[in-house]
Amino acid sequence: MRHTPHYLMTDPDEVKRLIRGNAWATFVSPASTGLVASHYPVILDEEADGITIISHFGRPDEVAHELGSHEVLVIVQGPHDYVSPSWYPEGEVIPTWNHVTAHLYGTPEILGDDENYAMLGRLTDHFEQHHPGGRHLDQDETGTRRVAKGTVGLRMRVDRFEARAKLSQNKAADVAANVISHLDEQNPALAAEMRRVHPPAP
Repeated sequence: MRHTPHYLMTDPDEVKRLIRGNAWATFVSPASTGLVASHYPVILDEEADGITIISHFGRPDEVAHELGSHEVLVIVQGPHDYVSPSWYPEGEVIPTWNHVTAHLYGTPEILGDDENYAMLGRLTDHFEQHHPGGRHLDQDETGTRRVAKGTVGLRMRVDRFEARAKLSQNKAADVAANVISHLDEQNPALAAEMRRVHPPAP
């Protein structure tokens, strides 16, 4: 990740906020056969110290990743979009791409069957809580435990992270405000992220 100083995101709480709002992550492993990548949902283990994520792999993905035997990279991508130079003052012609992204590094701990099932329950409840009449795994424990055998749960304490919030910090306040106004129409989530670093004038 490019280390442009004024785009770096170094606050662990900001990284946690990014994870909470963007659960779909990319896992990249340096397996003995070469690089392997897979995509799974992650949530924070809110009871753990530091940044710890929990997730699961579908079998046999954990074999391809050689999961648990080495450090992996987990990429969490927040809102992002193309920024047109037509939103800048006359004469500027170079576009860019604004984004919020975190790279998380750690060695996953493989969960046992019971702990994996409990984790899958937490994962399901986390997403079902926003749905009227949300479902829970324990409504059919026999059936869901059978399906759970096709998954491998993991917990990963993040040993280090690299994170970047590129949100037009290099632009004047009026230019950033114009970018935000355009993004309000096409990407409100990214506009909201920009407002965090470009608060409106009092």
